[in-house]
Amino acid sequence: MIVFVNDQPKELESHVNLSQLVGMLGLTDAKGQALALNNRVIPRSKFEETLLHEGDQILIIQATQGG
Repeated sequence: MIVFVNDQPKELESHVNLSQLVGMLGLTDAKGQALALNNRVIPRSKFEETLLHEGDQILIIQATQGG
């Protein structure tokens, strides 16, 4: 199946959850990040149970520090 990560197509096996996607992208230790699935922020506690589907839009949001 094809999903879009920050508007870039990514081909995945079926039955992939957000937790697995985070691992595939190498973001498991990333701090200050949030993921939005189809314009809805998903808490990390829900990554394991959130299955991805064909055409889903995933946005990785990185907090930045500054003033």
